[in-house]
Amino acid sequence: MSLEITWFHHVSFRLAALGSGEVVYIDPWKMPSASHDGTVAFVSHEHYDHCSPADVAKVLGPAGQIVCPPGTAGQFASAREVSPGESLELGPVRIEAVPAYNIGKKFHPKRAGWCGAVISLADRRIYFAGDTDLVPEMSELGEIDLALLPVGGTYTMNASKAARACEVIRPARAIPCHWGEIVGSIEDARQFASLAPCPVTVLQPGQTVRDMFE
Repeated sequence: MSLEITWFHHVSFRLAALGSGEVVYIDPWKMPSASHDGTVAFVSHEHYDHCSPADVAKVLGPAGQIVCPPGTAGQFASAREVSPGESLELGPVRIEAVPAYNIGKKFHPKRAGWCGAVISLADRRIYFAGDTDLVPEMSELGEIDLALLPVGGTYTMNASKAARACEVIRPARAIPCHWGEIVGSIEDARQFASLAPCPVTVLQPGQTVRDMFE
């Protein structure tokens, strides 16, 4: 089963299992159109550039489900709550919430319970790190086919720390994000690509790729 990946910008992604109809949106924000095709929308935490109820409404299908941490669920009329260490089965989609937090910064405290996720879709395990630094829990993720890692610095890992995260996670491939909006630039993405110990695909805003693993 093929996996199609679209990076809109910042950390907004669309993951689609071609042939099955399953579509997972990650932190949709400033979406360019109302697609209404999402079966799942994962919202990592409550900051405005990650949690946008209006954008979730634009991408979610009629039977789509929202998955988010407990502190964020109040932003939506209906949501499935998940905390780090918990998982949900949503038909053929599995969401494993994992910790996402800063070390030595105030922006994303561990106590907030915000999260990234390992999303199982189209026979692949995709790790979306969320807004995080390089944290010890990354060594416990298991086999990862694709890592979506922030590289912009300030609020998250920078390029060199994200490359170090790849050494810990050992994903088959990686895509940098959290650059080009608010903080970070294409230079950060390119630096990450040059340092990471795995193949890296640097996407442009709005770009779609498929069959990355063939």
